[in-house]
Amino acid sequence: MLRYSTAGESHGKALVTIIEGMPAGMEISSDEINLQLQRRQKGYGRGGRMTIESDEVEILAGIRSGRTTGSPIALSIRNRDWENWQDIMAAENASQAADRAVRRPRPGHADLAGAMKYNHADMRNILERASARETASRVAAGAIFRKLLECFNIYIYSQVLSIGEVRAAPEMVSLQGWADFLARVEASSVRCLEKEKESLMRALIDQARQAGESLGGSFEVGALGLPPGIGTYTCWEGRLDARLSGLLMTIPAIKAVEIGDGINNASSPGSMVHDEIHYHPEKGIFRLSNHAGGIEGGMSNGETIWARAYMKPIPTLYKPLLSVNTDSWLEEKADVERSDICAVPAASVVGEAMLAYGIADAFLDKFGGDFIEQIRDSYDCYCNYLRKVWRWEKT
Repeated sequence: MLRYSTAGESHGKALVTIIEGMPAGMEISSDEINLQLQRRQKGYGRGGRMTIESDEVEILAGIRSGRTTGSPIALSIRNRDWENWQDIMAAENASQAADRAVRRPRPGHADLAGAMKYNHADMRNILERASARETASRVAAGAIFRKLLECFNIYIYSQVLSIGEVRAAPEMVSLQGWADFLARVEASSVRCLEKEKESLMRALIDQARQAGESLGGSFEVGALGLPPGIGTYTCWEGRLDARLSGLLMTIPAIKAVEIGDGINNASSPGSMVHDEIHYHPEKGIFRLSNHAGGIEGGMSNGETIWARAYMKPIPTLYKPLLSVNTDSWLEEKADVERSDICAVPAASVVGEAMLAYGIADAFLDKFGGDFIEQIRDSYDCYCNYLRKVWRWEKT
């Protein structure tokens, strides 16, 4: 079973990731991981922390001479801001811990519920771990999962569809056009392909910054080139759509997820929802639409997998909302922590990492082996079966 775990605090020494279940023999470099970490740090609307940190991974274990060994992989990302916080966040003898204690929880954050759960008077113990800074660990792990998928010509993408009230139309992506699509998304400061909407999004972020506000939005994330039959209908926990939507919901501030046109499909007649099946002798079996988001009955159906995630505004406001001081039990304004104005573009990169993990996990469920060549033999055998018996071709 492929699994990963993370540890670390926002202003602690480092973020740490452990990955178990990766097959041996896959090529991977720190440069490939760092590229994904850099993508996460971009995006108009990010806060001052991004001017301090320049995330770089240190590979501690599980990779030798540029290839996975089959052992657990250990990764570390140092927090440069630790130098300014070590007297507050040190594991031992944190001499100034009381100076930055948090007593006024922020509405919409984990502060209060976490303090109640773990009996922490100082809510910094909550917010340091609940911080979205943790997602750097996920993106580092995601770089390894997506490299595994790319070994089998399966590619991950994302695009921002809305920030605040500004909405852009999604663009369809094909396996053949993936590289060009990726380049155009990366060229956008908000990861949105509509130039006019990009300008409006930037202006809205500027307005929110001046008003002491924060903004949410939505993004689409998808996978190209996945064959049919990944996931299962036979048990609830194996359904691919359930696994992927659950993973996307783990991203901080994500409050809703839809697979394909899930929301619009609920109010449309069946004849306008279900993707008709076609056949041509030269093309094989195919669809002309993909309202299902590439998943039917809990399994991939050979079309592009795509989902949309909806992010609430970040809970830290520079004009804070009303809260309660848990020392005095008087109503006061909530504490303010350094934060972004809008992190939807960064969240879309985290969404790619979570999608890559979910698909890689399901992929290994079906084709798993202890080393890459063994997995490739199983995968090629299955694809040959699909072509011969079911007239399916990867497009």
